[in-house]
Amino acid sequence: MSSAHLFQQTDKQSVRTLWISDVHLGTRDCKAEYLASFLKRYHADTLYLVGDIIDGWRLRSGIYWPQAHTNVIRRLLTMSKRGTTVIYVTGNHDEFLRRYSALMLGNIHLVDEAEHVTADGRRLLVIHGDQFDVVTRCHRWLAFLGDSAYGFTLILNRWLNHWRERWGYGYWSLSAFLKYKVKTAVNFISDFEEAISRECLRRGFNGVVCGHIHHAEIRRMGEVEYLNCGDWVESCTALIEHWDGTIELYRLAEEQAFPMRQGAELANVIETAA
Repeated sequence: MSSAHLFQQTDKQSVRTLWISDVHLGTRDCKAEYLASFLKRYHADTLYLVGDIIDGWRLRSGIYWPQAHTNVIRRLLTMSKRGTTVIYVTGNHDEFLRRYSALMLGNIHLVDEAEHVTADGRRLLVIHGDQFDVVTRCHRWLAFLGDSAYGFTLILNRWLNHWRERWGYGYWSLSAFLKYKVKTAVNFISDFEEAISRECLRRGFNGVVCGHIHHAEIRRMGEVEYLNCGDWVESCTALIEHWDGTIELYRLAEEQAFPMRQGAELANVIETAA
């Protein structure tokens, strides 16, 4: 049994909205099993796929598509069939879909951006965010080069977590850790957040939901609520809106750590009682 199944729950939780981004199906570092397990646990009125769900960049150089990636597509189609409105917001890695923007297939809508109104009335712009990345927008060759370097850190990440799992530790992202430590990466994230928040304010939205930079976060940027879904390559994160309009950030690593903490506490209780 894979570790993804250890955290699967049988009872579905009803929520108003789910947001996921940067799944990168078609790459070896996509955590498809974890994502399929996550999606099985929820019934949502609306599911936003906030760009880079399929990695067209990598698929150009070779096909990699295991069964786990097909299972994610099947899960999304099943959710749509059972009443969930699926809104696919295109990103730069799946930009080949932008020529089909405004396409509707049953309960699945393909768009370049969307507006979401929360249960308590906040207007949120939902957009992938590559439009606010100067490197992606103005220096495309540099974006491809950076993607290759990023891929190398993900290979290291894959091997690191292989051994962490063998020794009984939960998932941990080396590449996400480096983003917090490398000054240029921190500055890039900050510039991105400020640019997209300014645009959101200019257009009269209360907040923005985005992806692109693989850095999950909920924070206030002045008058704007900034919400980033993160990704399912490094951090395995998502945004969840509950029925009262509150939005929480889901992190797989925190969920994995919780039963481990419970087990340690139980062991301490047993040892003390003995």
